[in-house]
Amino acid sequence: MPAYMIIAAKIHDRDKFKSGYGQEAAKLVAKFGGEYVVIGPGATLLEGTLEGYTSIAVSKWPDRETAQSFWDSDEYAEIKKLRDGLADCQVMLVDSI
Repeated sequence: MPAYMIIAAKIHDRDKFKSGYGQEAAKLVAKFGGEYVVIGPGATLLEGTLEGYTSIAVSKWPDRETAQSFWDSDEYAEIKKLRDGLADCQVMLVDSI
């Protein structure tokens, strides 16, 4: 069953974020078998408490286990450091029905 990783981000320096973390994370997502289906700034909060988290990324994975393997990998742990100080992120993983 496919799974989706949903990320809402408040990005402080978009250029640095995209050129470092964004590029490297995209390569690793593909290596692990995921694909981005939505990436973009400018989300409008209609309800809830994520004010300012206007950048959204949604990646599709073959299954939850594959997505979790990506998230828990040593490779991603290193890449994740590239976003330190550049973005605040909220991340969820959900199975599709």
